[in-house]
Amino acid sequence: MASSASPWEQLSRGIDLPFDPAVQIPELFEVEFAHSEPAPIADAEAAARTAVVSTLRTSVTPGMTVAVGGGSRGLTDRVGLLRGTITGLRELGAEPFVVPAMGSHGGATAAGQRAMLESLGMTEDAVGAEIRATMDTVVVARTAAGMPIYLDTNAAGADRILPVNRVKPHTCFKGPIESGCTKMAVVGFGKQPGAAQIHSCGPVEMRDRLLDGIAALRSTGRLLGGVASVESSAGDIVRVEALTADDVGGQREMDLTAFAKGLIPALPFDEIDVLVIERGGKDISGTTMDPNVTGRFWVHGGPEVDSPRISNIVLLGITEVSGGNVLGIGLADFIPAALANQIDWEKTYINCFTAGPAGVRRSRMPMVLPDESACMKAALSMCGRGVEQPKRVVRITSTLHLTRCWVSQALLEHLPPGARRVQ
Repeated sequence: MASSASPWEQLSRGIDLPFDPAVQIPELFEVEFAHSEPAPIADAEAAARTAVVSTLRTSVTPGMTVAVGGGSRGLTDRVGLLRGTITGLRELGAEPFVVPAMGSHGGATAAGQRAMLESLGMTEDAVGAEIRATMDTVVVARTAAGMPIYLDTNAAGADRILPVNRVKPHTCFKGPIESGCTKMAVVGFGKQPGAAQIHSCGPVEMRDRLLDGIAALRSTGRLLGGVASVESSAGDIVRVEALTADDVGGQREMDLTAFAKGLIPALPFDEIDVLVIERGGKDISGTTMDPNVTGRFWVHGGPEVDSPRISNIVLLGITEVSGGNVLGIGLADFIPAALANQIDWEKTYINCFTAGPAGVRRSRMPMVLPDESACMKAALSMCGRGVEQPKRVVRITSTLHLTRCWVSQALLEHLPPGARRVQ
């Protein structure tokens, strides 16, 4: 009788794979990167409150209702940032509430988006405000080219909206403004249709649509401003700023974007045979693993980077908060069966379709093998270097905060300036 177990379950029970006995997983050594960064902000909640009160004092009137955007990303002290923003708005006399501003994440359902906020700690009790979740939208404006600007109906019913988001490089395109308050306002608050129309085009048009979209939204008078955070490579918040409506999509957010790009540390090697990533996830990157770190973008119409050049990538696990959504899983070459069993293809494909051309190659299934050892041996066997040649292996916890890694002897002997072995 044929087995009723899934292919991944069969793999997890073990398959006799034809590995050359000479292929050995090398010993890895811990390496720390020297990276000069600004001093961390000790109290992000207080910083957000102070910034809101100082910057938005003349823009808020008593009784003004404000829809504050809560996102799906793993921002450092995300609860504190949101709570500080809400406290500051109340101090100015506003009546804030929270809406999930995350496009199609959470399976493109209101319950899924609320659950994602709660899984990230953003409950009503924690942030001190009501959470109103819906996937319904209304069109509130159009760009000069006729593109509709969608807004969550709860947000559209408020006097103003206020995105709270981390500013960082985007995973699909390059521009003066990438991921931050502008993107949350146009894409996150726009739910599935807002996200789909921005992501459905190539990287150049995506950049332009985002800038045109924020200009159209700003012209409606619905945008109060934004609260932006910037994180160091160690994951510390190093800047918290409140932005006016003109600042969102304007020069001030451009300056924050440039600042954030300068804080992204690169892997300290140009050539890597095998990169092992212990965990990926939607709270780490919209693409599970950040292309700005791995160098794999794979978006039709967009340029690829020259460094790092990585032969094979092994992804070992995904975060629980991802809920099985693994858009970007195709950027890996090998995954263990245990990870494959966690994938929710409905959530993943909804996100992939919303991502447009960026979702095609990134949603492909990597080679699934029984366990970590099998993935490692396969990656080493198929990296393009002979069995007898030392393999250049790097292991990292995730692509989110990169201050240290583990490397094989072949790389330990050639550490670049600013990197040192941890004894």
